[in-house]
Amino acid sequence: MRIVTIFLLGFALLAVLIWVLILGKRNADKPDFTDLEAIDVHAHVLIFPPVFEEALRRLRMRIVNICYINKDDQGFETLEPQQTAAIRIFQQSNGAIAWCSTFDPQHWERPEFVDQTIAQTRLAFEKGAVGIKIHKSIGMSLKSNTGRYLLPDDPKLAPIFSMVEAHKKTLFAHVADPTTAWQPLRRNNPHYRYYKNHPEFHLYMHPERPRKETILESRDRILKRHSRLRTIGCHLGSMEDDLEELGRRFELYQNFAVDTATALNAMMLQPRERARAFLMKYSDRVLYGTDLGLVPWKDPKKTVKHYEEQLARDYVYLATNQTITFRGQQIQGLDLPESVLRNIYRNNALKWIPDLATEPRK
Repeated sequence: MRIVTIFLLGFALLAVLIWVLILGKRNADKPDFTDLEAIDVHAHVLIFPPVFEEALRRLRMRIVNICYINKDDQGFETLEPQQTAAIRIFQQSNGAIAWCSTFDPQHWERPEFVDQTIAQTRLAFEKGAVGIKIHKSIGMSLKSNTGRYLLPDDPKLAPIFSMVEAHKKTLFAHVADPTTAWQPLRRNNPHYRYYKNHPEFHLYMHPERPRKETILESRDRILKRHSRLRTIGCHLGSMEDDLEELGRRFELYQNFAVDTATALNAMMLQPRERARAFLMKYSDRVLYGTDLGLVPWKDPKKTVKHYEEQLARDYVYLATNQTITFRGQQIQGLDLPESVLRNIYRNNALKWIPDLATEPRK
């Protein structure tokens, strides 16, 4: 027990050193990261080890733990046992780690699918889920017995969205993927490793499947038809390579926001002034997320260390005018005003996921 205590103290000191070294370069007129009381709205957490609990407490952070189903992702092949784990972690964290449910669309053609999914989702809301997530398999891979691909706005899914809307919950929509999914796989592709390991989603090799534009247009029809359904497009709405088009969606659909999970990297590689102008103009529509994966078969100490390094790098990029090195390039920070930082890191989460307004128990 003593050895564990000494180790945790040593890890905490190392984590503090990381933040002192990196964030010590921040602009003097910007808040400390801990002052923001940040909410990471996009994480996937199956365990709640002490090293993570300590990090969240020290950083004064909260998390939205999102369930999703992908038969090729270990631990996320089915709704259970991950949803039970999410509820347990929510309780263990005294509410600091909120959770979002999902449903399995694999058998969407069965007559009982809609009623069963609505009943299952309603029960999840009763147990504290802040919303539900739909995964990119809707649009990119699932198809009917006759060969018709299931798109997000399929009539079979409409009653489910209507129920979420009626309960005033939030829809997390991972719809489509980066444009590189429809391009040849090259080693300089930032998503090379992912599509090499997940060829089912490398749609360049599947020209028979829907085009990205087709999938996004289908999502947009949901936004139009369910105008009171708060919808968060995961990963900058899969539109990270076209901020102008994403801004046009914001103008058209007032019920649409996005998170930055994994997509902030793409923003870093865009012209600085373009990225800064976008976040300044739409500071009320962008929520901070990381896509953290905390799973039992990986060393939690290493995962949390990497997580803190990512948080620190992202903060330097968003909050300061300092230079960071990313993918071999020197990237100057955006130096966003404090009001914009507070929106991205916290205020927008409370607005777009209202259940988060209930503060965790101390």
